[in-house]
Amino acid sequence: MKKQVYLETTIPSFYYEIREEPEMAARRLWTREWWDKQRYHYELVTSLAVIEELNNGKYPTKNAALSLVSDIPILSAQKAIDDIVEAYISRRVMPKDPVGDAFHLAMASFHRCDFLLTWNCQHLANANKFDHIRRINTILGLFVPTLITPVELLTWEEL
Repeated sequence: MKKQVYLETTIPSFYYEIREEPEMAARRLWTREWWDKQRYHYELVTSLAVIEELNNGKYPTKNAALSLVSDIPILSAQKAIDDIVEAYISRRVMPKDPVGDAFHLAMASFHRCDFLLTWNCQHLANANKFDHIRRINTILGLFVPTLITPVELLTWEEL
């Protein structure tokens, strides 16, 4: 069975990143390499929040980014997600924007995704926050997804 990857908004955004600063260009390259060569090894999922965030953005590659995820299955946002988001915010795991990082983490945790794939290294793929996230998810009885960037999934091995 393939491992499930929740795609957060930054993945399709960086696939079509146009800025040429070295860090932005590197993230674009790694995102494209993962998407083009490795994504087939995983079951990809996302949420309506990702589609909405992409759609609400003002950037020249918006239609391409939306098209990239147009065939990705959308996870359902159950009532429990709101409670999880509130717990993340009240316990200071995530910032107060309930439709942002807290929502993505809640979706990936509730739906037991193996990975939450993101370039958000401040609030999600941040090793310094992982213990706090793991502790709160354990208290809430939730699965703890691995929070990673595409770089960490560039090499696929069948176990």
